[in-house]
Amino acid sequence: MSEGDGVVDNWSGASLLPSLYEAVKIEPRKHTYIFIGFTDEEQGLVGSRFYVRQMTKAQIAATDAMVNMDTLGLAPSEVWASHSDKRLSGVLASIAKQLNLPLSGVDVDKIGSSDAESFAERKIPRITIHSLTQETWNAGILHTSKDKFSALRLDDYYQTYRLLAAYIAFLDHLATFPPAPTKH
Repeated sequence: MSEGDGVVDNWSGASLLPSLYEAVKIEPRKHTYIFIGFTDEEQGLVGSRFYVRQMTKAQIAATDAMVNMDTLGLAPSEVWASHSDKRLSGVLASIAKQLNLPLSGVDVDKIGSSDAESFAERKIPRITIHSLTQETWNAGILHTSKDKFSALRLDDYYQTYRLLAAYIAFLDHLATFPPAPTKH
């Protein structure tokens, strides 16, 4: 069993779901949003794998994107670039620039996996937003007694909320997300 309260790793993403829902429910939407908190990511993506395996072919075809939020509020918003759809990342970067919010790409391949990978296995475009940097990783917060509310930088956490609220609202205005170009 891991130590700490799990605030940074798990609560920080899950706690944004109700606020993001409130942010997008005001206006009528073209797309359906499904807000999900998955369980047991660290034990092999148990919840997200179960979910995508239960999806029908029609549900998979109707799913334009998966926006994954994990480990937020340690630093400004980051994108796991090597594990995110380039078009989704480009739109996020454009929104960040328009809002004058910091955003950079930080790959965390050696740290573990994310629930977004279960969706990638079904060819659903995904993006993972996080706040891990080498500095925050070296601080040894995740899965330790340091994973507490006091580890969060609330200004960074709020900026991530602002960015994500604008991002998911903007994604709704796009036509159905075109499939990725195939390589020959």
